[in-house]
Amino acid sequence: MPLSVVVLAAGQGKRMHSRLPKVLQPLAGRPMLAHVLERARALGAAGIHVVYGHGGDAVRAAFPDQDLSWHEQEEQLGTGHAVAQALPAIPDDHCALVLCGDVPLIGEAALSALVSAADTATLALLTAELEDPSGYGRVQRGLDGSVVEIVEQTDATDDQLRIREINTGLLAAPAGKLRDWIARLDRRNAQGEYYLTDCVALAVADGLNVIGVAVANPNESLGINDRLQLAAAERSLQQRLAGALLRQGATIADPARIDIRGELTVGRDVFIDINTVFLGKVELGDGCRIGPQAVIRDSRIGPETLVHANSVIVGSDIGPGCEIGPFARIRPETKLAAGVKIGNFVELKKSEIGEGSKANHLSYIGDATIGRDVNVGAGTITCNYDGANKHRTTIGDDVFVGSNVNFVAPIVIGSGATIGAGSTLTKDAPAAALTLERGDQKTVTGWKRPTKKPKEKR
Repeated sequence: MPLSVVVLAAGQGKRMHSRLPKVLQPLAGRPMLAHVLERARALGAAGIHVVYGHGGDAVRAAFPDQDLSWHEQEEQLGTGHAVAQALPAIPDDHCALVLCGDVPLIGEAALSALVSAADTATLALLTAELEDPSGYGRVQRGLDGSVVEIVEQTDATDDQLRIREINTGLLAAPAGKLRDWIARLDRRNAQGEYYLTDCVALAVADGLNVIGVAVANPNESLGINDRLQLAAAERSLQQRLAGALLRQGATIADPARIDIRGELTVGRDVFIDINTVFLGKVELGDGCRIGPQAVIRDSRIGPETLVHANSVIVGSDIGPGCEIGPFARIRPETKLAAGVKIGNFVELKKSEIGEGSKANHLSYIGDATIGRDVNVGAGTITCNYDGANKHRTTIGDDVFVGSNVNFVAPIVIGSGATIGAGSTLTKDAPAAALTLERGDQKTVTGWKRPTKKPKEKR
């Protein structure tokens, strides 16, 4: 049976206390809804239908150029009403899988089991057993173990509230039957809404079997309604991501203190220390060592490279055997060749550094091309900005740059040159020669340092 997915994403999320719609709240660096849509695509759905409402323009704008069908729920009249907005676009002979945009941790295996359970005469619900089921609808089962009813917490009796099996909000059913059940829903309940879960009682009344498919890991069923639940989901997802890296052979100093907000791939024998943050798409080569509090975004780190503590690397390509930091900042469009050393409080931007070169202390290198085996002394600055435009500094191979040097770009330093400490160069420096620029040193005799006037006594 072909599969169509309906994703409910119309909720406002008042308890988030945010201008951002609930389904756009970030989880592991992506909107909650992005995680749900990823699962839907993994199932090979013929169509994905998103029902939106509050903040609809923002929700749609967050997913441009994606093959999605959008359906607006103008009035918030419950989950049954929400699904009704998408059903006209789904053929009767499809299996309709209903997902929730605020249940982002659900795994592909659980959804596959749910879809498999929903044959042409069955309604299948995804359930979970929780230690504290507060806030969830309870699953009422018959003597034969089949599901006979879902009771929302606001409508439940004291006995029903003691049930620990809850409805996750996810279900699968033949679209034609789901269409019929939703058409028969009413609003005679405490919330005055059309409950999608009331389809269970209607299916039972029609003599159909309703199956409850229990999710193996209850954490997958976590619904997110406030910041506390969002934080719990973040930790749960990060634990899952860390576990995947560990199984690939990476060593993580403390799996509870790593944040992956994007896609992280690792080679063999990678070591990741505590409180590291990875954003966007990051690749760590074999034998990389990432120190504590490092932040790496959209970058490739070559094999056997060491990134010391508190370093930030963004949008850069780091070659093999490099050493970076501590407290280094590598900004976008920087490329380091093999064996480059970038030390403490050095900032690079839009620069290429050749093999074996090093800048070990307190320097800014921006819009520069530096050759092989170059030594950049402490306090060196490429003065790349004239107030209107950026200009490039080019330094050849085997150049020695003394401390506290300013290169006023555009400027070219020839291979094998030596630049004397304290120089400010405004013209090109020739190869294999010493270039320096210094004023005459003077001593003023008889000069005395100013002293403070004594305070008046009161």
